[in-house]
Amino acid sequence: QIQLTESGGDLVQPGGSLRLSCAASGFLLDNYATGWFRQAPGKEREGVSCISRSDSITYYSDSVKGRFTIATNSAKNTVYLEMNNLKPDDTAVYYCGVLEMGRIDYNLILKFCSGDYDADHWGKGTPVTVSS
Repeated sequence: QIQLTESGGDLVQPGGSLRLSCAASGFLLDNYATGWFRQAPGKEREGVSCISRSDSITYYSDSVKGRFTIATNSAKNTVYLEMNNLKPDDTAVYYCGVLEMGRIDYNLILKFCSGDYDADHWGKGTPVTVSS
């Protein structure tokens, strides 16, 4: 059974850090692009960061560039999102999604992260609250 399970969400003060995990089961992340998306109350889902298979291409939205880092641990079949210098605007439910990826293509990553291409599979999300 194909499954994505997010974890690591928590309540954190502004300026703090969190590491989110997206563990895949039933398939190998090596064949997919993986993305972290978030949805704040009353807002549309937005792409935060995406990574191609083989980790050769990464993308970050302007709002998180320089603060968040996406990385894959192939041995654990898990993708992480390291989040530093968190701000109240980062408060949202964070979801991971995967898109099957053949040829490694920056435009595919861009369209995936922008929402033009929908994920093949989604996790159920983990909540992040940034508040003092």
